[in-house]
Amino acid sequence: MDPIIRLEHLKKQYEGHRAVDDISFTIPAGAIFGLLGPNGAGKTTLLRMITGIFYPDEGQLFFEEQPFDPKQHAARIGYMPEERGLYKKMKTAEHVLYLARLRGLSESEARERCRFWMSRFELDSWRNKPVGDLSKGMQQKVQFIVTILHEPSLLILDEPFSGLDPINTNLIKEEIFRLSAKGTTIIFSTHRMEQVEEICNHIVLVHRGRKVLDGAVQQIKQDFKRSEFSVLLDAPPAGLVQATDSFTVERTAGAEVTVKLKDGHSTNEMLSYFIQQGYGVQAFHEILPTINDVFIRQVRTPEEVRGKR
Repeated sequence: MDPIIRLEHLKKQYEGHRAVDDISFTIPAGAIFGLLGPNGAGKTTLLRMITGIFYPDEGQLFFEEQPFDPKQHAARIGYMPEERGLYKKMKTAEHVLYLARLRGLSESEARERCRFWMSRFELDSWRNKPVGDLSKGMQQKVQFIVTILHEPSLLILDEPFSGLDPINTNLIKEEIFRLSAKGTTIIFSTHRMEQVEEICNHIVLVHRGRKVLDGAVQQIKQDFKRSEFSVLLDAPPAGLVQATDSFTVERTAGAEVTVKLKDGHSTNEMLSYFIQQGYGVQAFHEILPTINDVFIRQVRTPEEVRGKR
């Protein structure tokens, strides 16, 4: 699939600190793309360059294979920053209408879409209340509405679930999947790795201003797997050895045993061992790392790794 965004060797520096250091990647059109990294990794700087708020010191940025021009392309982007940018003294509906008109919608379009989204997000009773009277979660829903109201081709969400309860988190997730199904490309930046795993199909991990990982979520999980398997026996094991020629036992929990295959050995050897010991094998499956596991392994320093042992 053709990319909607392509970054080539982007660099950005602030007072001697290189926030983005020679980063290149592409974002396929229609993808839900996770931009990950610890605090200070350069994520926000990257997002602001993609939206045209910042200009790179070096490198090139392309939007649908054309050199990125904020005057030409910014209207097709919706950006929801982590920091709320709402005018707290404005009435909620007036605020939504105002930002919709700034995005180029006619008055009739703006009013129609405002009514639709205020109703969809259960904000009708707050239409005439000042934004500052809304809870943090309701303000987040307003910010999401004004980000998608003009139906952008590229939607950038920076910590979109901040302040939301589980019900409203699911509401935003449903809208993300619905927009993606309609062809909207979504860049999703968050610290919540379980959300990345649930929502994204492709990720880039940045650390200290540099790209350290780039790929499809499922392929990355395969690339970082450690030959670990969960084996469910018909009874809790008694006197089970901690290591055999083919595997080591990592841990046990009741009748479930987690093992790690040694190099050059197969699952058949592992299963045969349990059967020979008189156990019935009820089920077994390979344990793939979570994106959180991969994240920690990629950004932790060798000193931090040794300190955890």
